[in-house]
Amino acid sequence: MTSLTIRRPDDWHLHLRDGAMLRAVLPETARHFARAIVMPNLVPPVVTLADALAYRERIMAALPDGMSFEPLMTLYLTEGSDPADVAAAAASGVVKAVKLYPAGATTNSQSGVRDLSRVLPVLERMAEIGLPLCVHGEVTAHEVDIFDREAVFIDTVLAPLRRRLPELRVVLEHVTTEEGVAYAGEGGEGLAATITTHHLILNRNHILAGGIRPHYYCLPVAKREKHRLALRRAATGGSPRFFLGTDSAPHVDALKEQACGCAGCFTATNTLSLLAHVFEEEGALDRLEGFAALHGPAFYGLPVNAGQIRLERRAEPCRWPDKIASEAGPVTVFDPGFPVHWHVVT
Repeated sequence: MTSLTIRRPDDWHLHLRDGAMLRAVLPETARHFARAIVMPNLVPPVVTLADALAYRERIMAALPDGMSFEPLMTLYLTEGSDPADVAAAAASGVVKAVKLYPAGATTNSQSGVRDLSRVLPVLERMAEIGLPLCVHGEVTAHEVDIFDREAVFIDTVLAPLRRRLPELRVVLEHVTTEEGVAYAGEGGEGLAATITTHHLILNRNHILAGGIRPHYYCLPVAKREKHRLALRRAATGGSPRFFLGTDSAPHVDALKEQACGCAGCFTATNTLSLLAHVFEEEGALDRLEGFAALHGPAFYGLPVNAGQIRLERRAEPCRWPDKIASEAGPVTVFDPGFPVHWHVVT
């Protein structure tokens, strides 16, 4: 196969940041993606409907002329979140999900949840109205190894929560382990999982072997090769429980390349070409459209996009900029470390 046409895809987990960074990176997503679930971990976070409406206005103001893009807003769950405001946010049609960050789990998660019992009234209301909960699935206890945090979270937090609130719709975001894939695959219609582009390509050796590579460091951190292979099987297997959430996370190089660097891979620029490469390797190009454009809308109860994207396999490899310039500083584009021949042409 040398060409492929799919519905215009969506990104079900995206970081756009704000201000100068927002203006720099938004075009990289809007070039290919019709919609995206936008993460709320700003400083201060997007907690209320008013916060979400204001952030959406800033996103739309940053969208270049001639580009079309719909931000699907989320609220940041805190122990002070108001169930009535969350319900109003869902009723507005602007807010499509609420995000659970365990406090201290990742970038700008300091305002996250420390005691799940304190947010049960919000979660109960969400279960009543069908508003999905997007979960950063890691525990943060220091005694738990960083490579085990996802599996422990599923056993000790997520599984008990879903037993208590079986009607709650949950997205286990950026799943990285065999355990996460198995749990999401067997969880029924109310549970789904997003998979990132970079976790389909990286294992932990890419970060650590032969020197530390800060632009491959992300959270959840890439795991052993067996977990990467499990993610590939899930993404390319055709199950509607799995769909694309890039977790594309821009940081300026000065914050990535330091003694305590930020977590995140910036993949908005080249995700579609990289996905075509991965799906071709797995003999599953016919399933790329489902993963990138069909399964997510079905879970969120949204129509699929009317537009299309065409990719062509060419002899010459793709060329992307090494960095995206922003007023805040340069942002390094994810480098897969191998040539990619699938070009996005429309």
